[in-house]
Amino acid sequence: MKINKIVVSLMAAGIMASPLAHATNGYFRIGVGDKAESMGGAGIALPQDSLAAGTNPAGMAMVGDHIDFGLTWFKPTRETTIAGSGGFINGTYDGNGKSNFFIPDFGYNKMIKPDMSLGVTVWGAGGMNTQYDNSMFGTKAGVDLQQLFIAPTWAMKVNPSNSVGVSLVAVYQMFSAQGLNAFDNSTYSANPGSVTNNGTDTSTGVGLRLGWTGQVSDMVTLGATYQPKVSMSKFSKYSGLFADQGNFDIPANYGVGIAVKANDATTVAFDAVQIKYSGVPSVGDSSSIPQQFGSTGGPGFGWQDMTVLKLGMKYALNPGLTLRAGINHNNQQIGTNDAFLNFLAPGVVQNHLTLGATWKLANQSELTVGYVHAFEQTVTGPIPTGFGGGTASIKMHEDSIGVTYGW
Repeated sequence: MKINKIVVSLMAAGIMASPLAHATNGYFRIGVGDKAESMGGAGIALPQDSLAAGTNPAGMAMVGDHIDFGLTWFKPTRETTIAGSGGFINGTYDGNGKSNFFIPDFGYNKMIKPDMSLGVTVWGAGGMNTQYDNSMFGTKAGVDLQQLFIAPTWAMKVNPSNSVGVSLVAVYQMFSAQGLNAFDNSTYSANPGSVTNNGTDTSTGVGLRLGWTGQVSDMVTLGATYQPKVSMSKFSKYSGLFADQGNFDIPANYGVGIAVKANDATTVAFDAVQIKYSGVPSVGDSSSIPQQFGSTGGPGFGWQDMTVLKLGMKYALNPGLTLRAGINHNNQQIGTNDAFLNFLAPGVVQNHLTLGATWKLANQSELTVGYVHAFEQTVTGPIPTGFGGGTASIKMHEDSIGVTYGW
């Protein structure tokens, strides 16, 4: 047990040492672990490894004893174009001052009884990251949000067909902003001096994730999962930027899934997930609310609630090789009227293609590779007249390649 604690501590330290930005459904990951991600993120009814608790904790009772180490290279490409503005410098701006990110994952699961497991899943997320080395303000500008999730998990088979699980989800966030001096005054902020250039601030919180899986026939398994909003401590250094004096909670999210075993070699999985971005004012409030940034009920990034559809298939080509593919689609959560402020976090991608494979190795361990491409998407909207008018177009596409070793 002491060794297990050391391993988890090392993984957590490794994740926080990396700049995290791995997300494509807004700033949520499409799936946790390369097996799930390479199936479009589908995994609520199809646990495949000890990273399953990041999707549905009930799945841990079905994966048996397992350890997984993963590392993902993530490369988002972000761009903003300003046109017709009398307040900003017109032109196209590259937000990729930081563009290569390496994000580790870790999972451990132990069957303490034939029908009960204890485990932990550790993963990084984020996605609100930009660095404009030469911005429309004429200076370097951008933001960086990093998130670490540690989920100790208990799961149990209540009968041969049904499993339940619960994860205690501990969250650690880091945020920094630079170059936002145009907002750092009493006209736009309720707390000038706490908007930008204050270094890195941190935030912590603890929540729960609940899950169920049920095999309804030899072919069909169902699943459901729910995570209430996680209340986080406030980013006090940025209380003049985020609504409610620096509040930045983790949105509630929930989903259902189905896995169909078409034959001995082929399984198809489908998930439908809802992310309640509107429940976090600093994210969901409209950027055009006529109040100061940082105030109670003040402006946010205007992100709407997101519905995500995930469809994936895995095919056992032979006993040593399993192939995977999937698609992932979400609605556009950034409306045109909120495009301007979201040059800081242009999470506009909607459609994703995923591919992957797992090789069984001679020592019964396995190596999994997963690839995700988020297709380019653009949102264009007006710049408020108080900032000079004109239009802002935000654009993004993303690629990632992950490798996981498990046994």
